[in-house]
Amino acid sequence: MTTPDYAEKIPNNVSLHEDRRLQRALESWQPDFLSWWRDMGPTLPTQDVYLRTAIDVRGEGWAQFGHVPMSEYRWGIFLAERDPGRRIAFGQHKGEPAWQKVPGEYRAELQRLIVIQGDTEPASVEQQRNLGATAPSLYDLRNLFQVNVEEGRHLWAMVYLLHAYFGREGREEAADLLRRNSGSADSPRILGAFNEETPDWLSFFMFTYFTDRDGKYQLGTLKESAFDPLSRTCEFMLKEEAHHMMVGTTGVDRVVERTAQVMAENDTDDVAARGAIPLSVIQKYLNFHYSVSLDLFGGETSTNVANYYTAGLKGRWMEERRKDDHLLTSDSIMVDALVDGQLGQAEVLALTGLNTDLRRAYIADCEGGVKRWNRILESAGLPQRLALPHPAFNRRVGAFAAIEVSPAGQVLQAAEWEQNKGTWLPTDTDKAFVRSLMRPVLERGKIAAWLAPPRGAPKGGGINGQPFDYDYVHLA
Repeated sequence: MTTPDYAEKIPNNVSLHEDRRLQRALESWQPDFLSWWRDMGPTLPTQDVYLRTAIDVRGEGWAQFGHVPMSEYRWGIFLAERDPGRRIAFGQHKGEPAWQKVPGEYRAELQRLIVIQGDTEPASVEQQRNLGATAPSLYDLRNLFQVNVEEGRHLWAMVYLLHAYFGREGREEAADLLRRNSGSADSPRILGAFNEETPDWLSFFMFTYFTDRDGKYQLGTLKESAFDPLSRTCEFMLKEEAHHMMVGTTGVDRVVERTAQVMAENDTDDVAARGAIPLSVIQKYLNFHYSVSLDLFGGETSTNVANYYTAGLKGRWMEERRKDDHLLTSDSIMVDALVDGQLGQAEVLALTGLNTDLRRAYIADCEGGVKRWNRILESAGLPQRLALPHPAFNRRVGAFAAIEVSPAGQVLQAAEWEQNKGTWLPTDTDKAFVRSLMRPVLERGKIAAWLAPPRGAPKGGGINGQPFDYDYVHLA
Protein backbone atom coordinates (compact mmCIF):
# COMPACT_ATOMS: atom_id res chain seq x y z
CA MET A 1 0.00 0.00 0.00
CA THR A 2 1.37 3.38 -0.98
CA THR A 3 0.96 6.82 0.54
CA PRO A 4 -1.35 8.84 -1.70
CA ASP A 5 0.37 11.18 -4.13
CA TYR A 6 -1.76 14.32 -4.15
CA ALA A 7 0.07 15.67 -7.18
CA GLU A 8 -1.55 12.99 -9.35
CA LYS A 9 -4.56 13.85 -11.47
CA ILE A 10 -6.39 11.15 -9.51
CA PRO A 11 -4.74 10.94 -6.07
CA ASN A 12 -4.65 7.31 -4.98
CA ASN A 13 -2.85 4.83 -2.76
CA VAL A 14 -3.21 1.85 -5.10
CA SER A 15 -0.30 2.55 -7.50
CA LEU A 16 -2.72 3.52 -10.24
CA HIS A 17 0.15 4.60 -12.50
CA GLU A 18 1.11 0.93 -12.87
CA ASP A 19 -2.19 0.14 -14.63
CA ARG A 20 -2.51 2.61 -17.49
CA ARG A 21 -5.76 1.10 -18.77
CA LEU A 22 -7.45 1.49 -15.39
CA GLN A 23 -5.99 4.96 -14.96
CA ARG A 24 -7.39 6.08 -18.31
CA ALA A 25 -10.80 4.64 -17.45
CA LEU A 26 -10.95 6.53 -14.15
CA GLU A 27 -9.68 9.69 -15.82
CA SER A 28 -12.56 9.41 -18.30
CA TRP A 29 -15.03 9.12 -15.39
CA GLN A 30 -13.51 12.04 -13.46
CA PRO A 31 -15.00 14.87 -15.60
CA ASP A 32 -18.49 13.44 -15.08
CA PHE A 33 -17.83 13.33 -11.34
CA LEU A 34 -16.67 16.95 -11.32
CA SER A 35 -19.69 17.97 -13.37
CA TRP A 36 -21.98 16.13 -10.92
CA TRP A 37 -20.25 17.83 -7.98
CA ARG A 38 -20.79 21.27 -9.55
CA ASP A 39 -24.44 20.55 -10.36
CA MET A 40 -25.51 18.46 -7.37
CA GLY A 41 -22.96 19.26 -4.67
CA PRO A 42 -23.08 22.04 -2.04
CA THR A 43 -24.72 25.22 -3.28
CA LEU A 44 -23.17 27.74 -0.86
CA PRO A 45 -20.04 29.21 -2.50
CA THR A 46 -16.90 29.23 -0.37
CA GLN A 47 -13.28 30.27 -0.73
CA ASP A 48 -12.03 27.43 1.44
CA VAL A 49 -13.05 25.22 4.37
CA TYR A 50 -11.10 23.81 7.34
CA LEU A 51 -11.21 20.15 6.30
CA ARG A 52 -9.43 16.98 7.24
CA THR A 53 -7.80 15.11 4.38
CA ALA A 54 -6.86 11.45 4.69
CA ILE A 55 -3.12 10.97 4.16
CA ASP A 56 -2.64 7.44 5.53
CA VAL A 57 -4.69 4.37 6.38
CA ARG A 58 -3.14 3.58 9.76
CA GLY A 59 -4.02 4.76 13.27
CA GLU A 60 -2.54 8.00 14.57
CA GLY A 61 -1.82 10.72 12.07
CA TRP A 62 -4.07 9.29 9.35
CA ALA A 63 -5.47 12.73 8.50
CA GLN A 64 -4.27 16.32 8.28
CA PHE A 65 -6.33 19.49 8.76
CA GLY A 66 -6.17 22.72 6.83
CA HIS A 67 -8.14 25.25 4.83
CA VAL A 68 -8.85 23.75 1.41
CA PRO A 69 -11.01 25.05 -1.49
CA MET A 70 -13.89 22.58 -1.81
CA SER A 71 -13.27 22.26 -5.55
CA GLU A 72 -9.66 21.23 -4.86
CA TYR A 73 -10.33 18.66 -2.13
CA ARG A 74 -8.44 15.49 -3.07
CA TRP A 75 -9.89 11.99 -2.69
CA GLY A 76 -6.77 9.88 -2.26
CA ILE A 77 -7.40 6.79 -0.13
CA PHE A 78 -9.03 3.85 -1.91
CA LEU A 79 -8.01 0.83 0.19
CA ALA A 80 -6.81 0.09 3.71
CA GLU A 81 -3.64 -1.94 4.24
CA ARG A 82 -3.69 -5.52 3.02
CA ASP A 83 -3.25 -8.34 5.51
CA PRO A 84 -1.41 -10.98 3.44
CA GLY A 85 -2.46 -13.71 5.86
CA ARG A 86 -6.17 -12.83 5.93
CA ARG A 87 -8.52 -15.78 5.62
CA ILE A 88 -12.25 -15.98 5.07
CA ALA A 89 -14.01 -16.02 8.44
CA PHE A 90 -17.43 -17.46 7.58
CA GLY A 91 -19.55 -19.39 5.09
CA GLN A 92 -18.70 -22.34 2.92
CA HIS A 93 -15.24 -20.90 2.08
CA LYS A 94 -14.32 -20.38 5.72
CA GLY A 95 -10.59 -20.81 6.30
CA GLU A 96 -9.60 -20.24 2.67
CA PRO A 97 -7.36 -17.28 1.72
CA ALA A 98 -9.31 -14.07 1.11
CA TRP A 99 -9.96 -13.41 -2.58
CA GLN A 100 -7.86 -10.82 -4.37
CA LYS A 101 -9.87 -11.25 -7.57
CA VAL A 102 -13.60 -11.64 -8.15
CA PRO A 103 -14.63 -15.31 -8.43
CA GLY A 104 -16.63 -15.76 -11.60
CA GLU A 105 -19.52 -17.50 -9.84
CA TYR A 106 -20.06 -14.50 -7.54
CA ARG A 107 -19.39 -11.69 -9.99
CA ALA A 108 -22.97 -10.44 -10.38
CA GLU A 109 -23.73 -10.57 -6.65
CA LEU A 110 -20.57 -8.70 -5.66
CA GLN A 111 -21.14 -6.07 -8.30
CA ARG A 112 -24.69 -5.53 -7.05
CA LEU A 113 -23.55 -5.13 -3.43
CA ILE A 114 -20.95 -2.54 -4.46
CA VAL A 115 -23.43 -0.63 -6.63
CA ILE A 116 -26.03 -0.41 -3.83
CA GLN A 117 -23.45 0.83 -1.33
CA GLY A 118 -21.95 3.18 -3.89
CA ASP A 119 -25.36 4.64 -4.72
CA THR A 120 -25.88 5.88 -1.17
CA GLU A 121 -22.73 8.04 -1.16
CA PRO A 122 -23.63 10.66 -3.79
CA ALA A 123 -27.27 10.48 -2.64
CA SER A 124 -26.30 11.92 0.76
CA VAL A 125 -24.52 14.84 -0.91
CA GLU A 126 -27.57 15.52 -3.08
CA GLN A 127 -29.93 15.41 -0.12
CA GLN A 128 -27.78 17.89 1.81
CA ARG A 129 -26.77 20.23 -1.02
CA ASN A 130 -28.87 23.24 0.06
CA LEU A 131 -28.22 23.08 3.81
CA GLY A 132 -25.22 25.40 3.69
CA ALA A 133 -27.52 28.35 2.99
CA THR A 134 -29.16 27.95 6.42
CA ALA A 135 -26.20 26.81 8.55
CA PRO A 136 -26.65 27.67 12.25
CA SER A 137 -22.92 28.41 12.72
CA LEU A 138 -19.61 28.23 10.88
CA TYR A 139 -18.74 25.21 13.02
CA ASP A 140 -21.82 23.36 11.76
CA LEU A 141 -21.22 24.51 8.20
CA ARG A 142 -17.71 23.07 8.33
CA ASN A 143 -19.05 19.75 9.61
CA LEU A 144 -21.61 19.62 6.79
CA PHE A 145 -18.90 20.16 4.19
CA GLN A 146 -16.66 17.53 5.82
CA VAL A 147 -19.47 15.00 5.52
CA ASN A 148 -20.02 16.02 1.89
CA VAL A 149 -16.41 15.65 0.76
CA GLU A 150 -16.01 12.32 2.54
CA GLU A 151 -19.17 10.96 0.94
CA GLY A 152 -17.57 12.03 -2.34
CA ARG A 153 -14.43 10.09 -1.42
CA HIS A 154 -16.53 7.04 -0.57
CA LEU A 155 -18.09 7.27 -4.02
CA TRP A 156 -14.61 7.33 -5.57
CA ALA A 157 -13.63 4.25 -3.57
CA MET A 158 -16.61 2.25 -4.84
CA VAL A 159 -16.11 3.47 -8.41
CA TYR A 160 -12.49 2.32 -8.22
CA LEU A 161 -13.70 -1.20 -7.35
CA LEU A 162 -16.21 -1.18 -10.22
CA HIS A 163 -13.59 -0.05 -12.74
CA ALA A 164 -10.76 -2.22 -11.45
CA TYR A 165 -12.61 -5.52 -11.07
CA PHE A 166 -15.79 -5.56 -13.17
CA GLY A 167 -14.77 -4.49 -16.68
CA ARG A 168 -17.23 -2.88 -19.05
CA GLU A 169 -20.26 -3.63 -16.85
CA GLY A 170 -18.49 -2.02 -13.90
CA ARG A 171 -17.75 1.10 -15.94
CA GLU A 172 -21.40 1.34 -16.97
CA GLU A 173 -22.55 0.96 -13.37
CA ALA A 174 -20.08 3.67 -12.30
CA ALA A 175 -21.57 6.02 -14.88
CA ASP A 176 -25.08 5.23 -13.63
CA LEU A 177 -24.09 6.24 -10.09
CA LEU A 178 -23.97 9.81 -11.40
CA ARG A 179 -27.07 9.53 -13.60
CA ARG A 180 -29.38 8.69 -10.70
CA ASN A 181 -30.32 11.56 -8.39
CA SER A 182 -31.96 11.67 -4.98
CA GLY A 183 -35.71 12.23 -5.28
CA SER A 184 -35.71 12.13 -9.09
CA ALA A 185 -39.03 11.02 -10.57
CA ASP A 186 -37.26 9.35 -13.52
CA SER A 187 -33.98 8.07 -12.03
CA PRO A 188 -34.22 7.93 -8.23
CA ARG A 189 -31.63 6.48 -5.89
CA ILE A 190 -31.92 2.74 -5.26
CA LEU A 191 -32.87 2.84 -1.56
CA GLY A 192 -35.94 4.73 -0.36
CA ALA A 193 -34.36 6.64 2.54
CA PHE A 194 -31.94 8.24 0.08
CA ASN A 195 -34.78 9.80 -1.87
CA GLU A 196 -36.20 11.58 1.17
CA GLU A 197 -35.70 15.32 1.56
CA THR A 198 -33.21 16.77 4.03
CA PRO A 199 -34.61 20.32 3.98
CA ASP A 200 -33.48 21.53 7.40
CA TRP A 201 -30.76 21.01 9.99
CA LEU A 202 -32.89 19.00 12.40
CA SER A 203 -33.43 16.53 9.55
CA PHE A 204 -29.69 16.59 8.83
CA PHE A 205 -28.80 15.77 12.43
CA MET A 206 -31.39 12.97 12.52
CA PHE A 207 -30.16 11.65 9.17
CA THR A 208 -26.52 11.59 10.27
CA TYR A 209 -27.51 9.91 13.52
CA PHE A 210 -29.94 7.28 12.23
CA THR A 211 -29.28 6.78 8.50
CA ASP A 212 -25.50 7.12 8.64
CA ARG A 213 -25.62 4.66 11.54
CA ASP A 214 -27.34 2.21 9.23
CA GLY A 215 -24.39 2.85 6.89
CA LYS A 216 -22.02 1.92 9.68
CA TYR A 217 -23.66 -1.50 10.03
CA GLN A 218 -23.89 -2.12 6.31
CA LEU A 219 -20.22 -1.23 5.88
CA GLY A 220 -19.42 -3.47 8.85
CA THR A 221 -20.95 -6.49 7.12
CA LEU A 222 -19.13 -5.73 3.86
CA LYS A 223 -15.85 -5.31 5.76
CA GLU A 224 -16.12 -9.03 6.53
CA SER A 225 -16.35 -9.92 2.83
CA ALA A 226 -14.13 -12.64 1.40
CA PHE A 227 -13.45 -10.26 -1.51
CA ASP A 228 -10.47 -8.52 0.07
CA PRO A 229 -10.50 -5.22 -1.90
CA LEU A 230 -14.13 -4.64 -0.84
CA SER A 231 -13.26 -5.49 2.77
CA ARG A 232 -10.33 -3.07 2.77
CA THR A 233 -12.39 -0.31 1.16
CA CYS A 234 -15.12 -0.57 3.78
CA GLU A 235 -12.61 -0.76 6.61
CA PHE A 236 -11.31 2.70 5.81
CA MET A 237 -14.77 4.11 5.09
CA LEU A 238 -15.80 3.15 8.62
CA LYS A 239 -13.01 5.34 10.00
CA GLU A 240 -14.53 8.39 8.30
CA GLU A 241 -18.14 7.36 8.96
CA ALA A 242 -17.52 7.81 12.70
CA HIS A 243 -17.32 11.59 12.20
CA HIS A 244 -20.60 11.65 10.32
CA MET A 245 -22.36 9.90 13.20
CA MET A 246 -20.69 12.25 15.70
CA VAL A 247 -22.22 15.17 13.80
CA GLY A 248 -25.65 13.60 14.22
CA THR A 249 -25.24 12.50 17.83
CA THR A 250 -23.93 15.82 19.10
CA GLY A 251 -26.22 17.78 16.79
CA VAL A 252 -29.33 16.25 18.35
CA ASP A 253 -27.65 16.68 21.77
CA ARG A 254 -27.44 20.40 21.16
CA VAL A 255 -31.01 20.75 19.88
CA VAL A 256 -32.33 18.92 22.95
CA GLU A 257 -30.07 20.91 25.27
CA ARG A 258 -31.30 24.25 23.93
CA THR A 259 -34.94 23.15 24.16
CA ALA A 260 -34.38 21.95 27.73
CA GLN A 261 -32.79 25.28 28.66
CA VAL A 262 -35.76 27.26 27.34
CA MET A 263 -38.25 24.91 29.02
CA ALA A 264 -36.50 25.13 32.39
CA GLU A 265 -35.95 28.90 32.26
CA ASN A 266 -39.56 29.62 31.37
CA ASP A 267 -41.30 26.69 33.11
CA THR A 268 -43.23 25.81 29.97
CA ASP A 269 -43.41 23.21 27.21
CA ASP A 270 -44.37 25.96 24.74
CA VAL A 271 -40.91 26.87 23.50
CA ALA A 272 -41.75 27.57 19.86
CA ALA A 273 -42.52 31.24 20.52
CA ARG A 274 -39.06 31.54 22.11
CA GLY A 275 -37.25 30.19 19.07
CA ALA A 276 -36.60 26.62 20.26
CA ILE A 277 -37.91 23.34 18.85
CA PRO A 278 -40.57 21.66 21.03
CA LEU A 279 -39.75 18.20 22.33
CA SER A 280 -42.88 16.90 20.62
CA VAL A 281 -41.49 17.99 17.25
CA ILE A 282 -38.06 16.53 18.00
CA GLN A 283 -39.80 13.24 18.86
CA LYS A 284 -41.70 13.28 15.55
CA TYR A 285 -38.50 13.79 13.57
CA LEU A 286 -36.86 11.00 15.57
CA ASN A 287 -39.80 8.70 14.82
CA PHE A 288 -39.60 9.38 11.10
CA HIS A 289 -35.86 9.03 10.58
CA TYR A 290 -35.60 5.95 12.79
CA SER A 291 -38.44 4.11 11.06
CA VAL A 292 -37.21 4.99 7.56
CA SER A 293 -33.73 3.80 8.52
CA LEU A 294 -35.08 0.50 9.85
CA ASP A 295 -36.46 -0.16 6.36
CA LEU A 296 -32.92 0.02 4.96
CA PHE A 297 -32.17 -3.34 6.57
CA GLY A 298 -34.71 -5.05 4.33
CA GLY A 299 -37.17 -7.74 5.32
CA GLU A 300 -36.86 -9.75 8.51
CA THR A 301 -35.92 -12.78 6.42
CA SER A 302 -33.96 -12.92 3.19
CA THR A 303 -32.75 -15.84 1.11
CA ASN A 304 -30.48 -13.45 -0.82
CA VAL A 305 -28.66 -12.40 2.35
CA ALA A 306 -28.45 -16.05 3.41
CA ASN A 307 -26.80 -16.84 0.08
CA TYR A 308 -24.43 -13.86 0.45
CA TYR A 309 -23.34 -15.17 3.83
CA THR A 310 -22.87 -18.76 2.70
CA ALA A 311 -20.86 -17.59 -0.29
CA GLY A 312 -18.66 -15.36 1.90
CA LEU A 313 -19.74 -12.11 0.23
CA LYS A 314 -21.25 -10.35 3.24
CA GLY A 315 -20.80 -11.31 6.89
CA ARG A 316 -22.35 -10.32 10.19
CA TRP A 317 -21.55 -7.32 12.32
CA MET A 318 -18.38 -8.18 14.29
CA GLU A 319 -18.28 -11.60 12.64
CA GLU A 320 -15.01 -12.78 14.16
CA ARG A 321 -16.19 -12.00 17.69
CA ARG A 322 -19.16 -14.37 17.35
CA LYS A 323 -18.95 -17.58 19.37
CA ASP A 324 -20.46 -20.03 16.90
CA ASP A 325 -19.36 -22.09 13.91
CA HIS A 326 -19.69 -19.17 11.42
CA LEU A 327 -21.63 -21.47 9.12
CA LEU A 328 -25.11 -21.23 10.72
CA THR A 329 -26.42 -24.22 8.78
CA SER A 330 -28.12 -25.72 11.85
CA ASP A 331 -28.88 -22.56 13.89
CA SER A 332 -32.18 -20.72 14.21
CA ILE A 333 -33.32 -17.23 15.24
CA MET A 334 -36.59 -15.64 16.31
CA VAL A 335 -37.68 -12.84 13.96
CA ASP A 336 -40.50 -10.32 14.08
CA ALA A 337 -43.58 -11.52 12.24
CA LEU A 338 -47.30 -10.96 11.86
CA VAL A 339 -49.17 -13.76 13.63
CA ASP A 340 -52.92 -13.73 13.00
CA GLY A 341 -52.74 -10.03 12.25
CA GLN A 342 -50.90 -9.21 15.48
CA LEU A 343 -47.29 -8.44 16.30
CA GLY A 344 -45.43 -11.63 17.11
CA GLN A 345 -42.38 -13.69 16.33
CA ALA A 346 -41.51 -16.72 14.29
CA GLU A 347 -38.54 -19.09 14.37
CA VAL A 348 -36.53 -19.27 11.16
CA LEU A 349 -33.14 -20.51 10.04
CA ALA A 350 -30.39 -18.22 11.32
CA LEU A 351 -29.10 -17.82 7.75
CA THR A 352 -32.38 -16.39 6.48
CA GLY A 353 -32.74 -14.19 9.60
CA LEU A 354 -29.46 -12.30 9.15
CA ASN A 355 -31.24 -9.01 8.39
CA THR A 356 -32.93 -9.27 11.78
CA ASP A 357 -29.60 -10.01 13.46
CA LEU A 358 -28.11 -6.85 11.96
CA ARG A 359 -31.17 -4.69 12.64
CA ARG A 360 -31.14 -5.69 16.32
CA ALA A 361 -27.52 -4.60 16.69
CA TYR A 362 -28.50 -1.29 15.08
CA ILE A 363 -31.49 -0.81 17.38
CA ALA A 364 -29.36 -1.40 20.46
CA ASP A 365 -26.89 1.19 19.17
CA CYS A 366 -29.66 3.73 18.53
CA GLU A 367 -30.90 3.32 22.08
CA GLY A 368 -27.57 4.72 23.26
CA GLY A 369 -28.32 8.06 21.62
CA VAL A 370 -31.77 8.27 23.19
CA LYS A 371 -30.22 7.66 26.61
CA ARG A 372 -27.78 10.53 25.97
CA TRP A 373 -30.59 12.90 25.04
CA ASN A 374 -32.67 11.85 28.03
CA ARG A 375 -29.75 12.51 30.37
CA ILE A 376 -29.75 16.08 29.07
CA LEU A 377 -33.43 16.40 29.94
CA GLU A 378 -32.84 14.84 33.34
CA SER A 379 -29.94 17.20 34.07
CA ALA A 380 -32.24 20.13 33.31
CA GLY A 381 -34.70 18.85 35.91
CA LEU A 382 -37.35 17.97 33.33
CA PRO A 383 -39.63 14.91 33.53
CA GLN A 384 -40.12 14.54 29.75
CA ARG A 385 -38.26 11.82 27.87
CA LEU A 386 -37.62 10.89 24.23
CA ALA A 387 -38.04 7.30 23.04
CA LEU A 388 -37.53 5.08 20.03
CA PRO A 389 -40.88 4.04 18.56
CA HIS A 390 -41.79 0.37 18.27
CA PRO A 391 -39.90 -1.32 15.38
CA ALA A 392 -43.22 -1.96 13.62
CA PHE A 393 -44.08 1.76 13.54
CA ASN A 394 -44.28 3.44 10.10
CA ARG A 395 -42.66 0.54 8.29
CA ARG A 396 -42.84 0.18 4.51
CA VAL A 397 -40.51 -2.81 4.14
CA GLY A 398 -40.71 -6.20 5.80
CA ALA A 399 -43.26 -8.04 7.94
CA PHE A 400 -45.03 -4.90 9.13
CA ALA A 401 -45.30 -3.07 5.81
CA ALA A 402 -48.96 -4.00 5.34
CA ILE A 403 -50.19 -2.75 8.73
CA GLU A 404 -50.18 0.45 10.75
CA VAL A 405 -48.79 0.46 14.28
CA SER A 406 -48.57 3.18 16.91
CA PRO A 407 -45.21 4.15 18.45
CA ALA A 408 -46.24 2.15 21.52
CA GLY A 409 -46.75 -0.99 19.41
CA GLN A 410 -50.55 -1.06 19.08
CA VAL A 411 -51.91 -2.37 15.77
CA LEU A 412 -54.27 0.23 14.31
CA GLN A 413 -57.06 0.34 11.78
CA ALA A 414 -56.38 2.56 8.79
CA ALA A 415 -58.79 5.23 10.05
CA GLU A 416 -57.06 5.32 13.45
CA TRP A 417 -53.69 5.76 11.77
CA GLU A 418 -54.92 8.61 9.60
CA GLN A 419 -56.49 10.30 12.60
CA ASN A 420 -53.35 10.10 14.76
CA LYS A 421 -50.32 10.06 12.46
CA GLY A 422 -49.92 13.84 12.77
CA THR A 423 -49.15 13.39 16.47
CA TRP A 424 -46.40 10.90 15.67
CA LEU A 425 -44.82 12.08 12.40
CA PRO A 426 -43.86 15.58 11.27
CA THR A 427 -46.77 17.47 9.76
CA ASP A 428 -46.51 20.17 7.13
CA THR A 429 -47.00 22.68 9.95
CA ASP A 430 -44.12 21.14 11.94
CA LYS A 431 -41.86 21.19 8.91
CA ALA A 432 -42.76 24.79 8.11
CA PHE A 433 -42.00 25.83 11.69
CA VAL A 434 -38.62 24.10 11.70
CA ARG A 435 -37.77 25.66 8.34
CA SER A 436 -38.73 29.07 9.73
CA LEU A 437 -35.91 28.73 12.27
CA MET A 438 -33.35 27.94 9.59
CA ARG A 439 -31.83 31.39 9.26
CA PRO A 440 -28.09 31.35 8.56
CA VAL A 441 -25.67 32.46 11.26
CA LEU A 442 -22.31 32.81 9.54
CA GLU A 443 -20.48 35.17 11.88
CA ARG A 444 -17.52 33.71 13.78
CA GLY A 445 -18.41 32.62 17.30
CA LYS A 446 -22.17 33.13 16.80
CA ILE A 447 -24.87 30.46 16.71
CA ALA A 448 -28.60 30.19 15.98
CA ALA A 449 -30.97 30.35 18.93
CA TRP A 450 -32.56 26.94 18.34
CA LEU A 451 -29.54 24.86 19.34
CA ALA A 452 -26.76 25.05 21.91
CA PRO A 453 -23.09 25.49 20.97
CA PRO A 454 -20.86 22.40 21.23
CA ARG A 455 -19.69 21.45 24.69
CA GLY A 456 -16.76 23.55 25.85
CA ALA A 457 -17.59 26.60 23.72
CA PRO A 458 -16.48 29.34 23.36
CA LYS A 459 -12.90 28.39 24.28
CA GLY A 460 -13.11 24.76 23.20
CA GLY A 461 -15.48 22.27 21.67
CA GLY A 462 -14.27 22.75 18.14
CA ILE A 463 -12.57 20.59 15.52
CA ASN A 464 -8.98 19.35 15.89
CA GLY A 465 -8.47 21.34 19.07
CA GLN A 466 -9.67 24.59 17.56
CA PRO A 467 -12.10 26.82 19.51
CA PHE A 468 -15.73 27.16 18.53
CA ASP A 469 -15.10 30.69 17.19
CA TYR A 470 -12.35 29.55 14.82
CA ASP A 471 -12.65 30.69 11.18
CA TYR A 472 -13.75 27.28 9.90
CA VAL A 473 -15.16 28.56 6.62
CA HIS A 474 -14.17 31.45 4.40
CA LEU A 475 -17.19 32.34 2.31
CA ALA A 476 -16.88 33.46 -1.27
